Amino acid sequence: MKLTHLQRTLPQSSSQVLETIAEIGSEWRRQKLPLYLFLGLCFNLILAPAVFAATGGDLSRTQSYWLAALGLVTVALAIYLFFVMFVPERF
Repeated sequence: MKLTHLQRTLPQSSSQVLETIAEIGSEWRRQKLPLYLFLGLCFNLILAPAVFAATGGDLSRTQSYWLAALGLVTVALAIYLFFVMFVPERF
């Protein structure tokens, strides 16, 4: 990446900073998937140690994180399919 490109992308004044923040906020409102993925990963950081503790050390820490992620994906898929069955006109 060239230095001139970096200079163009960096805001120069406080009004440009506020415009950039507003643009990022509008992007988050339009694209929900990155927000949902981020929140799911954060919830996995809370859930995985509980899974690790519940197994009594039988599973490694990595396996506990993947097991917790699998549980989150299963619950998310169940919720999605529930809405698809009962509100099909939205999909």
